[in-house]
This record gives sequence, C-alpha cells and structure tokens, in this order.
Amino acid sequence: MATAKKGDEVRIDFTGKLEDGTVIDTTLATEKKEHEGDCADDGCGCGEVGPMALVIGDDEFFVPIEEALVGMSVGDRKTVVIPAEDAFGEYDQERVFVVERSMFPDGIEPEVGAQFEIVGDDDEGMLVTVVEVDDANVSLDSNHPLAGEELIYDFELVEIS
Repeated sequence: MATAKKGDEVRIDFTGKLEDGTVIDTTLATEKKEHEGDCADDGCGCGEVGPMALVIGDDEFFVPIEEALVGMSVGDRKTVVIPAEDAFGEYDQERVFVVERSMFPDGIEPEVGAQFEIVGDDDEGMLVTVVEVDDANVSLDSNHPLAGEELIYDFELVEIS
C-alpha cells in the first residue's frame, strides 16, 4: 500500500478543536458549524465540506499536520496537538491598545466582540476585536482570536494523488 511522502498531493478530512472540545474547523458535514454573520464572500470556508487538498511540505496547512502525514496510508487516522506557538502564536498583551472613541466614523458604534479592519499608513490591514468600550475610549485587541490556544486536530488521509 502506498504511503504519503513530502511533495505528494493528498486529501484529508479533519476536525480541529480547542482543549475544551469546541470545534474551530472541520471538513466533515456532520460537525460543520457556521459562524454568525454573512460569510458568503469572506472566504472563511465555514459552509464548505469535503476533504481538503494540500501538498505535503508546501506549508499550506499546519506544519505539524503535514509532517504527521508522511508515512501514512489512505484510511490511516491520527491526532496531532499543535501548541499555541506553532498555531496562531502566544497571546501578546502588547497587541491590545486603546483609541479614542471619536476615531470611529459617525454611525459606527463599537461593541465588545465586534471586529474591524484597521488600515495603517502603509495600507496594510489589521483585524482587531473590540474588548472594552467606555464613553471616551475603545480598547482593541489585534491578536488572532485563537492566539494562545492549543489546537487538537483529528484527521484521516483519504487520498494520495
């Protein structure tokens, strides 16, 4: 039976979870949970199901999963725990900052949990989450929402091309 190696294109089914069991991503229709909001055009993939294609070694997915695929055969299953530093990084308190509420355009009411994209002088966008609001200021967090989280991925190799 053929085994996967670096450079092979493969298809995998997976479910990614947090330590508390919360599903954060999956290719399985039975576990797919859509997030709130309109995701028709945002590329989040939450409505998509079916195996994901990737090339082992091209860093298209989490490196520890790609490395674990090497030597697997179709139908093999594994679980990989990805530490925060290899996933979305450690949570960095220095990435939380305060702006004056007046910096928000008229008609935009910042609420805790809301996400906004801020574009800097270099035209680079940064996604931020509102973490605190008072009459004068808004605290924004630019950490990835999963920063500091260990991820657990259960996956199955379904095809080697």
